[in-house]
Amino acid sequence: MANLADTISAGIKDAMRAKDRERLSALRDIKSKIMLEATKEGAGDTVDDATTLAILSKLLKQRNETAVLYTDQGREDLAAEERAQAAVIQEFLPAALTEAEIEAKVSEIIASTGASSMADMGKVMGLATAAMAGQADGKVISELVRKALSS
Repeated sequence: MANLADTISAGIKDAMRAKDRERLSALRDIKSKIMLEATKEGAGDTVDDATTLAILSKLLKQRNETAVLYTDQGREDLAAEERAQAAVIQEFLPAALTEAEIEAKVSEIIASTGASSMADMGKVMGLATAAMAGQADGKVISELVRKALSS
């Protein structure tokens, strides 16, 4: 199975053939961020899927925030462009988890690690964010971990 970075590269070629400028622009932006990650010192030649998912999640969040800013400023043309790019990025991310699913995974991680107090928050957060990479927002995970460990 091809990794996510290869799938994105293939998407670039398809967008070029189809002359889909918006999609091509979004995919090239993703590819550039992946290439930057790959050229970091000690990173090796390829970027694994977990890192690619983290990059995609970050880009999606940026696009959505920027679209909101443009809408607030009355620049609907630019907001529409950001939303279109966000839709392309979303295609490569796994389906988002519901709050109940996140809560269940957090409970599972807490049970498996034996965490019992806020002192264990870092350990639980590390495992939870890795387990739900690209599927849940870090703030939501943090709130649910904090709630579970404080009760």
